[in-house]
Formats: sequence, C-alpha cells, structure tokens
Amino acid sequence: MDIREFTERIFMHLPYVPNDQQTQLIAALAKFCSEDMPSDSVFMLCGYAGTGKTSLTGALVRALRDAMVPVVLMAPTGRAAKVLSTMAAGVATTIHRRIYRSSESGILLSHGEVADNPLQNAVFIVDEASMIGQESLDGRDNLLEDLIHYVYSGIGCRMILIGDTAQLPPVGCEESPAMDVAVLRMYGLHVIRAVLTKTVRQREESGILYNATRLRRGLRRGPDRKGELITPELILKDYSDVESVEGEDLEDSISASYSEFGEENTLLITRSNRRATAYNLAIRSRILGREEELCRGERLMVAKNNYLWSAKIKGLDFIANGDMATVDRVYGVEEKYGLRFADVSITLPDRGGVSLDCKIMLSTLTSDNATLPPEQLEQFYQAVLNDPSLFTESTSMKTRMRILRSDPYVAALQVKYAYAVTCHKSQGGQWPHVYIDMGGIADEATRTVDFYRWLYTAITRATTRVSFIAPQLKIVE
Repeated sequence: MDIREFTERIFMHLPYVPNDQQTQLIAALAKFCSEDMPSDSVFMLCGYAGTGKTSLTGALVRALRDAMVPVVLMAPTGRAAKVLSTMAAGVATTIHRRIYRSSESGILLSHGEVADNPLQNAVFIVDEASMIGQESLDGRDNLLEDLIHYVYSGIGCRMILIGDTAQLPPVGCEESPAMDVAVLRMYGLHVIRAVLTKTVRQREESGILYNATRLRRGLRRGPDRKGELITPELILKDYSDVESVEGEDLEDSISASYSEFGEENTLLITRSNRRATAYNLAIRSRILGREEELCRGERLMVAKNNYLWSAKIKGLDFIANGDMATVDRVYGVEEKYGLRFADVSITLPDRGGVSLDCKIMLSTLTSDNATLPPEQLEQFYQAVLNDPSLFTESTSMKTRMRILRSDPYVAALQVKYAYAVTCHKSQGGQWPHVYIDMGGIADEATRTVDFYRWLYTAITRATTRVSFIAPQLKIVE
C-alpha cells in the first residue's frame, strides 16, 4: 500500500471531515509509517484537549491494520491503557508489561532487564506520553530510556508518542522528557513533531473544552516581565457542563452526582494528599454513611507499584501506582510490625476487571503522605528483618532480602481512599463528573505555570460535567 492509498485509508476511518491542521497531520503520519522513513525516527504528536487526537489515533490504527502493518498500543498506566484500547478498538498494555522481562516465576521484574523486541517493521503507539518520566513510576528505572531501547531493538520498528504538554509533567520534572525534542535527540533519534491546536468541537458545545482551551492559550502566551501569567477566569455563562459549587452545597451536590453517575464515575480532584484525606473521610461519613474503616464496595487507589499479587493473574503485569480498586470482601484485619493490615478480595476495574486476593496496608488509608513515610517504612523493614519467626541470627542479609521481597506484609498494597485524589493521581483517566477543589489558593499562586497546568489537567479529566468547589477566581456567569 503506497503513501497516497494509506492516507486515504486514514481519512476513510475518520468519523468526521478533518480540518486543515488535521489533514496536514494525516499526511505526515502516513509518510512516517511508510518504508521510506528511516527506522531511527520518532513521531511526537502534541494534541491539546478537544483537537481530535483520539479519533485520529483510532483512524491511524485501523489504517495500519488494513495495510497489514504490525501495531502495538501502550500507555504508562493501566487506566490510560484502557482508554487507549477503547478509542483504538484494540488491545493496549502498560509500557511495563510490554518492555520488561518476567522472572521464571512469572513475576514482572520491577527493575530487571529490557526484553527483546521480536517484531519487524512495527509501529508502536504510546498514548499519554507526557506522563513518562526518565524514571519509572516507582523511581527505579529510566522508563523512557528503556522504552526507546526496546522499540528500536526491533528491525525497522518506530514509535509515535502522543501527549499533551499543557498537562502536569511527571513528578519531579519541570517539563515532560518524553515530549521534549532535545531529550529524544539525545537518544540518537530523528524527531518529527506535530502540534494540534485547533479544536474540533465548537465553543457553544462544551464549557469544559472552552475553559481548558483558554488555559492552554494562556500557557502559550507565557509570563510577563515579572514572570507571571494573567490570573485565569472561569467562564460558566451559557454552558450547562460547568458550574460553581459553594462549600455548604457540596454534600448535596456530590450525593446527587453519585445517584446520577455512580460513585465510580464521580471524582473530586484536590491539591494535596492532606486535603484528599480530609475530603475522603468527609465523603465516607457524611455522604456514604460508612462508620467502619473498610467496607465492601469501598473504592481504593493504589499508592505504590506492586509486583507480587499480580504474579498469578494471567495478563496482569503489575498493580500500578494510581490503579483504582473496589473491595469485594474483607476477610480479616490485624496489626503487625507496628502497622495495620487487612486481607481482602479486590477488583481492578481499569485492568480488565480482574479480581484477586491480597493483603493491603490500612495504615496508609488516612495518611497525609502519598505512601508510607520513609522513616516509618524503615522501622517497618527493620522489624521484619529482625523477626525471629522468619530468620535466625545466621541467616545472611542476601537471603533475608530475597525472602523479604515475597513477604506478604512487605508486599502489602499501599492504598488510599479514592473518592478524592490529587491531580497527579488522576492523570491518564477520565470521569463523567469531576469536582475541582479551588478553595484556599493564594492569589499569587494562580498566576504561575504550575497552577495553569494543574487546573488544565483537572478540567480535562471530565467528559460530561465539571464542578468548581468554592472558586476564588473571577467567574463569568
């Protein structure tokens, strides 16, 4: 299939007539996927909210299949992979599962070697690439470097990175390295870059999109001579999908949203783990009426990557930081090594709905930290290492560490309640109704790039409705 025919195939699979910018992008993608393109090339597609990159990606995948070109779909998290699978009508996996070797026991090696890429002339499409840092989600591997090594070890293989640079960059990064031309060139790659800025949907159709677009344009204008951006405004006038909710009305509003959309389709996004904990406890007690610490149907969020409990589940590479889980059954609760644990059965809705039995750490549920604090974690490890029921005085440290990796208490899932989460934890997913906590934000903070990106990311997590909680920004109604 030549480039012209392939281009026509992409057009055929689009559900709408593309604008000029999209037409140019399709031509560039068709050329990139052809045999004429050098195999050390990477295509970077930055597509802002509402610009049609989802539909374009789906059309490209279908055209590649028509042309009998091997195509591999990947994303940084299970939730993002699920979204990609839906839009591309194909199976998408996490980057970890695709690129890392498994041990003989079937456990994915959390910091093991990169697997061999057996494919030839394949196109790898990586969605939500702006979430990929130069460290893995658990901070141990150079995930970007390993991804590049894996893809380009295959004969004639190349990669398309799709992301949104207006979103929050990975934790600890000022910019997203996977969406940085200079970083990719450091790895010896020839970079082709395209940016989609024109929205597909019109202003009158979506207040969510309109407000997100205003924030993105503010970022593009950049700061003034003082290094500040213009304080953003929230435009609610003439839109039914964006609203302002005051604190005294929040309980009734969330209750109504749970009835309309369901708990699993409603999310509150806030700025810190401390505020997320306060909201979670209030929602559980005042809206859900839950008095026990853990109940059947509880929605939890995994706070740290885990490689043990997924080992016996076919197709489940690992349980990722940010994965959502629903408690199906609580078998028992205990205290050990100074911490509290529960044996539970959970379902992972964004990982194919798989269910598994595991041990979770209750001590992290209401912690103001993202995970168990380092000093508390060190005390916990030392308590386990010196447990006479596990080790004798003659047990070598190497043996102790090997046993430690498979100890059910050490490998307990660190979890938090998932009714309210930080913005970073929400990345890669979308929910019909999103509440955004806007209270207590200092005026000077609203003029920073970090705030613009935070608010843009939070707004674009919603598909149907956004409710701004006690916003102190100027509101146009």
